Amino acid sequence: MPSKSLTTLAILGMSLVTEAFWRMECRGSTGFARIDPIVDFNKVSSHAHAVHGSSGFSTSATYDDLTKGDCTSCAVKQDKSAYWTPAMYFLDDQTGEFSPVPQVGGMLAYYLLRGDNVTAFPPGFQMLAGSNYRRDYTVGDPYSPDPPQSNWAELKQTGQSDLEQRALGFNCLNYNKAPEASLYRHYMPNKTFTDANCPDGLRLEIMFPSCWNGEVSSDDHKSHVAYPDLVGNGVCPDTHTQRLVTLFYETIWDTNAAQFQGKSGSFVISNGDRTGYGYHGDFMTGWDPAFLQEAIDTCTNPSGELSDCGVFTSNGPLLSEDEQRDCKFKTPLVLAAENVVAKTMHELPGGVQIQDGPESATPAGSPVDHFTSVLGGIFGGDSTTITTSSSVPAPAPSTTTAPVATTSSDIQSGGAFIEDPASATPSAPDFGAADIPSTTTSTSTLTTPSTTSTPLVSSTSTSSSSSSALPTTTSAPPVTSEPGVSYEVYSTQTITSAGLVEEIVWMQPVVYVTEDSVTTVTIPGPAPQKFKMARDHVLQHRHNHGRRGY
Repeated sequence: MPSKSLTTLAILGMSLVTEAFWRMECRGSTGFARIDPIVDFNKVSSHAHAVHGSSGFSTSATYDDLTKGDCTSCAVKQDKSAYWTPAMYFLDDQTGEFSPVPQVGGMLAYYLLRGDNVTAFPPGFQMLAGSNYRRDYTVGDPYSPDPPQSNWAELKQTGQSDLEQRALGFNCLNYNKAPEASLYRHYMPNKTFTDANCPDGLRLEIMFPSCWNGEVSSDDHKSHVAYPDLVGNGVCPDTHTQRLVTLFYETIWDTNAAQFQGKSGSFVISNGDRTGYGYHGDFMTGWDPAFLQEAIDTCTNPSGELSDCGVFTSNGPLLSEDEQRDCKFKTPLVLAAENVVAKTMHELPGGVQIQDGPESATPAGSPVDHFTSVLGGIFGGDSTTITTSSSVPAPAPSTTTAPVATTSSDIQSGGAFIEDPASATPSAPDFGAADIPSTTTSTSTLTTPSTTSTPLVSSTSTSSSSSSALPTTTSAPPVTSEPGVSYEVYSTQTITSAGLVEEIVWMQPVVYVTEDSVTTVTIPGPAPQKFKMARDHVLQHRHNHGRRGY
């Protein structure tokens, strides 16, 4: 599939610029639980996580525990690392109950070999990316495209907090359309938007820092690493001069599952975040450093396929998808009675409260220590529950588990990384991982626009470096000349030509404002979302899409 993408883009006249990388396929989850041995070592975590990798994972897992695990849920048996991110839930507005969102196809962990003298993770190395309690976006307008990377320094947007916020992506999946670029959207769209535009779910993305100061960890689990000044590429800070593998996680969540269709509600990350700004990921290495370094030095095939790397294939066959899915960690006694994937729940696991911001959220509670938790579990106490100010009743005991979707890997994302030479900043390309469509055509359909609405198609572009005109599927009707008209988005359309993607936003007039005002368009999102446009122009978003992935 990746080679087909390369061929297609070559026909379009695009130069192929690749960097060495591979996609670590982790088709199975080892479990869902309130466990986080980095942030909450030897404690019950405040929120639930989806975990992949070594079966040696636990509340007190160490490097030795991971490497001694009996199995791994990833394709390379030598990879005993642990990868985890928050789980996702759906809050039903009518019932007030939460349901787990199925995860599709497991997880992909991209290993990107960027920079000079890329170093393998040493024993005991661990890190996290993202900020659990963030609920705002401080790097400009989150609902507008990022400015060109060449402008970030001038805009003073290369601080670690800025880069961390741009390291998150929420990719709307529609396999009948050209894929969105990775890290294109930095907030989690709401259900109204996903229902209309994302029939194949949401792909949550996070890129980890790759600059290193030589320490295996730090008190905050983050300051021993740093982002280069372009998030995934660029220059490392003087304090973190060594270059590690650049990790990039992808997980797909079935937000269009049958149980959510026709229901009003919202998707929420297990830490109580509906905005997406508090999304985060954790990593603990379980690699033998010598083995990983050999892979770094020799696995340079641009396909990114594990099967194209002799280090992985010469030491035994890659694990099958069934073998990956069979690998599970042992549930600790303190969490044995808790089911974080029950069909319905009265509250999020751990009693976590939804906190939308607009500024950073506050901790919902302090994780209990392991000793107290074990006593509570043994003697039937309630010490395993994180205390909060919630007035929501405690969940009723449930023995029903909601199976996590483990559908064919055909619909798991992944693709070659290609740079569009037409980009205004060739050294800082617009990245985008291609999604591999399912062999079964999606039956989801978008709502047909009302015949009384006025579709608007822009004839100009404000963000693309290309001056060539893009085709349209229908003739563009004349734009209203009434001054200061405000429009409401009800549908979108994507058109692709020569490696460029034109996203057309269809709107209808709703109110009038003064003639000299700037038109504001509100689209679905976790908070009021604004796109600005000149009074006599229509809204359009257009971006270079070179399918350069992670």
